[in-house]
Amino acid sequence: MASFDLVVAGAGILGLAHALAATRRGLKVALVERDPQARRSSVQNFGFVTLAGQAEGVTRSRVIRSREAWLEVTDAARIPILQRGALLVARRPESLKLLEEYASTPSGERCHVLTAFAVREHLPAASPHIVGGMHSPDELRVEAREALPAILRWLEEVKGVTVYRGRAALAIEAKGLATDGGFIEAGAVVVAPGSNVAAFAPELAARMRAHDCRLQMLRLRAPSVSLPAVVMGDLSFLRYEGFAAMPSAAALRERVASKQPAHLAAGVHVIVAQSADGSLVVGDSHRYDRETDVEDEALILGEFAALLDAPGAQVIDRWTGVYPVADAKPLLADSPGPRARVIAVTNGLGMSTGFAIGEETIAELFG
Repeated sequence: MASFDLVVAGAGILGLAHALAATRRGLKVALVERDPQARRSSVQNFGFVTLAGQAEGVTRSRVIRSREAWLEVTDAARIPILQRGALLVARRPESLKLLEEYASTPSGERCHVLTAFAVREHLPAASPHIVGGMHSPDELRVEAREALPAILRWLEEVKGVTVYRGRAALAIEAKGLATDGGFIEAGAVVVAPGSNVAAFAPELAARMRAHDCRLQMLRLRAPSVSLPAVVMGDLSFLRYEGFAAMPSAAALRERVASKQPAHLAAGVHVIVAQSADGSLVVGDSHRYDRETDVEDEALILGEFAALLDAPGAQVIDRWTGVYPVADAKPLLADSPGPRARVIAVTNGLGMSTGFAIGEETIAELFG
């Protein structure tokens, strides 16, 4: 029976991050994935590593470190970075005021507030109704559904990780991990179940009230639109904690609640990212109590149309993204044993914080 220093269950971004952090210490690592490759939370999103607007403290620090790791990994694994930077577009005076406040803080020192004219110089497709915006230089965007399988292959072929595909993790045991394909002996175990917390650890899920957040995602064909960076609309400012902490956020929330209560209730904000083929990944809504539906799509498309002038844009794909939420935020981390962890990102920022979290966990387990 092969013996490993660490076995990781889950080939989403968090599982990959733990495997990478362990290989950097020279540890012998096995990785278990129940599907041929990850197909849930980590590949259902924008592939967007976002620094602007993140909460001060541990979250922002994790994003900064994870961004550094993304730059290292994309270079080593030859993964294209499709877009760099973010263009945050304000359609309301309250939003522009919020961006001005944020840019004056230490977190916003690398950001630049833009007039409406300057936004249109960067983004000719911007709606005629915008009032200004802000450029952040630090964001990165990869195609998640291609990047994560590429990282897994790189870990396997270059970093020496033993990968067991098509195996489901069943239980953490004293000397390793039980799977439906046999027992894997290891000195330490990390299970990164993503939105499958309840399936792997039902008692933990019940104790932490873990459940799913469902996101409506769309892919649009819009031949007239070329993006200089990932574009964020101003409803996003109410969902990112660093922006929501600004004094102007209260006035923005009050205006949105008055004018667009359905958007607020559905957790709709619009991010637009451009893929290599020119298509646009657009989203999203946030439903904690029910499935997404056609109402969510209509709200997203309406906000997209108010943000960008894209005649002839049409939906060519749609899917529901899922990520876990729980009473523990931004991270659900359980220690069922001294050398075992069950860990899930519960604030939707796995792509932005995962590499740093992996390093933290491996440091805890291996000193």
